[in-house]
Amino acid sequence: MKNPKEDAAAPVPGPLKIRIDGKEREFDIDDPKLPAWVEDNKLTAGGYPYDKKMNSDEYDEALERLQIELVKAQAWLQSTGKRVMSLFEGRDAAGKGGTIFALRQYMNPRTARNVALTKPSPTELGQWYFQRYVAHFPTSGEFVTFDRSWYNRAGVEPVMGFCTPEQHEKFLDETPYFERMICNEGIHFFKFWLNIGRETQLERFHDRRWSPLKSWKFSPIDIAGITKWDDYTKARDLMFERTHEEFAPWIIVRANDKRRARLAIIRRILLSLPYDGRDLDAIGKEDKKIIGEGPSFLGKRA
Repeated sequence: MKNPKEDAAAPVPGPLKIRIDGKEREFDIDDPKLPAWVEDNKLTAGGYPYDKKMNSDEYDEALERLQIELVKAQAWLQSTGKRVMSLFEGRDAAGKGGTIFALRQYMNPRTARNVALTKPSPTELGQWYFQRYVAHFPTSGEFVTFDRSWYNRAGVEPVMGFCTPEQHEKFLDETPYFERMICNEGIHFFKFWLNIGRETQLERFHDRRWSPLKSWKFSPIDIAGITKWDDYTKARDLMFERTHEEFAPWIIVRANDKRRARLAIIRRILLSLPYDGRDLDAIGKEDKKIIGEGPSFLGKRA
């Protein structure tokens, strides 16, 4: 099985015709000027409830408080041997990597690992599908994040034709049983879906294309995915329907504003862990406008 994200040789097409909210638009990633219809809607796309980004000073202050709590939580993991595992999923450019960085920034990297797997090796292709992921599960006292996970088989693989319909169906059928075992093992298990609007994604793709610091993130498969937005939406909704369980719920985060999304995710983790010295005032309350559980939280717009 080939990993489409690593196909850097694929050609980049010219201007794309995109239909959004009943209107046909044209988007050219090679035009250095971002279209006004993207610029005007990049934050509020998909029904995002805020029309301004969170103030940077307010964000920095809140993030520091939460990161202090994360250090305390990590000390608790070390002293008790408890384990945490958190999956980060979402469309391309949803903000998974930046969120993981903010989460792990001041944690001890010896016991806080991030897993971002490349395409499967020939040996891994011959294994049980979940096997290569299990090898990275946390041991006693560890905090492990996955930047994409086994849920590749629920999204990019079926949409891009990198697994068979039978493999996709088998995955959807088996995953709840697999995740029940994780929870029964006593691992604190989180599944985050970072949800962004379409114009938000286009703006971030454009930024990657033209930023000398972020260009390594840009791949032609991102462009290929632009025209498959609806296919990815259908795959996502089916994934939620089949794998959202009370014991392993999907935590949905509206992520058009990266700052609010990062704080919301860290808060959810901290509020879920009964670590020593937890300061609820420092953690703060959840913003129910941007974080919730299950497919019903997405509403009609995505």
